Amino acid sequence: MSKWPATKAKRVLSALLRIGWQVKRQAGGSHRVLSRPDFEDFVFAFHDDQEIGPAMLARIAKHTRLKPDEL
Repeated sequence: MSKWPATKAKRVLSALLRIGWQVKRQAGGSHRVLSRPDFEDFVFAFHDDQEIGPAMLARIAKHTRLKPDEL
């Protein structure tokens, strides 16, 4: 079983902002470019109400160092 629960994109974005990511710019409706010192920019391309599954959360975590307990 995955350690990542399926969750809404709005909750994931809030968690990323809490751990130090900032919205650098927003293009279109759902594409946000996030930045954090010492990291490459990360494109967060989800609508707020969209459900993100465990596999995608694991991929997001790999790039952003988000942990399951930070959601």
